[in-house]
Amino acid sequence: MDELKQQIKECIISSLELEDITPENIVDSEPLFGTGLGLDSIDALELGVALKKKFGVKFNAENSETREHFASINALAEYISSEKAKAN
Repeated sequence: MDELKQQIKECIISSLELEDITPENIVDSEPLFGTGLGLDSIDALELGVALKKKFGVKFNAENSETREHFASINALAEYISSEKAKAN
């Protein structure tokens, strides 16, 4: 799971072009939006596309659970792991 979290962090940094942030700067349990990493709704859209390309997972903007999946690195890793398990 740690490797997956590292890949997610790298995906966030590269897809959102966060130049001053390293994977080590992103705390797994901190919020990605608002007070944590400070991402906004446009970032969420870009990140959703990048995660879909990298991991093959889909996010539904109409689904209320999507906000929960994007809550933190931990939540994203959990969602991606469960989606990959369903696909296998």
